Amino acid sequence: MTAKIILQAFNQYRKARMTFVQTIADLSSRPHNIEYLVNAGVLDLLRPLLSDVVPTIQQTAAVALGRLANHELKLAQAIVGKDFLPQLLRSLDTQNKFYKKSALFVLRAISKHSPDMAQVVVKNGGLDAMVVCLEDFDPGVKEAAAWALGYVARHNRALGQAVSDAGAVPLLVLCLQERELCLKQVSASALCDISKHSLELAQIVVDTGAIPFLAKAVTNPDPKLKRQVLAALTSIAKHSLELAEMVLESEILPDILVHLGHPDELVKRNAATLVREITKHTLELSQLVVNSGGIGALLEFIGCSKGSTRLPGVMAIGYIAAHSKEVAMAVIASQGVVELTTAMIDESEDHVISAIVWALGQIGKHTPEHAKSLAVANTFPTLLQMYLSPESSQDLKQKCRLTLKLVLQKCMVIQALDPLLYDAPPTILKYVVGQYSKILPNDPKARRLFVKTGGLKKIQEIQTEPGTKLMEYITIINYCFPKEIVRYYSPGYPETLLEHVELYMPQIPAIYNVPSSRTSDDNVNHDDDVDTETQ
Repeated sequence: MTAKIILQAFNQYRKARMTFVQTIADLSSRPHNIEYLVNAGVLDLLRPLLSDVVPTIQQTAAVALGRLANHELKLAQAIVGKDFLPQLLRSLDTQNKFYKKSALFVLRAISKHSPDMAQVVVKNGGLDAMVVCLEDFDPGVKEAAAWALGYVARHNRALGQAVSDAGAVPLLVLCLQERELCLKQVSASALCDISKHSLELAQIVVDTGAIPFLAKAVTNPDPKLKRQVLAALTSIAKHSLELAEMVLESEILPDILVHLGHPDELVKRNAATLVREITKHTLELSQLVVNSGGIGALLEFIGCSKGSTRLPGVMAIGYIAAHSKEVAMAVIASQGVVELTTAMIDESEDHVISAIVWALGQIGKHTPEHAKSLAVANTFPTLLQMYLSPESSQDLKQKCRLTLKLVLQKCMVIQALDPLLYDAPPTILKYVVGQYSKILPNDPKARRLFVKTGGLKKIQEIQTEPGTKLMEYITIINYCFPKEIVRYYSPGYPETLLEHVELYMPQIPAIYNVPSSRTSDDNVNHDDDVDTETQ
């Protein structure tokens, strides 16, 4: 009877512990409960439960601890400060798969907050535990380990190097070859987090043979896997020409361009980002993209996207156009200037507009023919308006000024320059006047039109200092016209002309017998008598 009572008491105690820890785990999943749990001393109550004799209680306690650590940095610091990590990692390799996944969740939740917290996890042996779990037979444990490794590696280059030095990269590449979809997703994400920091880390990922498996995974229908794989390939390709070429050697370019039209926003954005990182390196890589139909795909992507999603596509077009006048002309032939101008007008996010303005500058900077495409699309007034707008950021204003400078110095379309002559501030006006000084000396029709539209008069009204470039341009323009015309349109000339009229003394020949002024009364009476006699 005594043994039964004792056993019953222990069973009740076990059930109470189980009920308590499950309740805490459930409550900690809701943010509004966290403050009350902390004030009630939940961390001190969870400590002994991590070493409980019942494995389920241990596992549930670790889940509750992970949810608390995941909530905010202060709680993660409190967990580290109470030395939970050594207790959590003790004999981790001998624990069951449920406890391993819960412990790895805690490590991930602590590491995500900051590089310092991730470094604490590494110092306490958490990194080695993650790598050991990455070799576990259970796919769920591998997934949890890969996830935690990614959260450590993503912060900075030193932590990424630490993950690589621990031997995680080959195991992550092996995980890419597993059948489980979630494991593939998390492994690709971790490889992205490692390779993004430096050329050396990206080279390690490549040397381990990751590219073929990443390229193969792009064809998987799962959107989440596509996102992670495209992001990982981008992290590799961005560092150097050689790595970008290795990505393209996997014959993945056609699939990338197809994914620019994917219905998932992140998939098509990551595809555009990969194209951007490929095209930025050299003309040859840009030419490969162009020859594969990349310009049309990118422009369609830009037209169908909004906000930050379209940003990498815009930059890819800019990089393509910047390399040579031939590929820039290919962009123009594909109606790229019209598409970008439309996107610039419709876009609301300032940084995206800045990128579009920059891309337009890369297209129009090469030759007068390239600049003409922007003039025909009526892009200049929009650029000037954004440059003058007080709502534009400094970056946008700077991009507008630079684009106007680059393109106006090539523009030979006088009709496109005329509106800017009246509205442009001095920082832009000198480029406009400079172009007139190139066009007018060699084009009689343009000179006539320049006078009729009031351009010559406006030139005379410009106030500038002697010796400046602007004054030099104005002098050249004035030499293109007769002095009388220039003087006629100079400010104040009509008033001067009227003064000359008042002061002018008529010199009429005597043969015209102009009578002198009649001012005396005698002359007046005499004339009246003559008139009377005549009558």
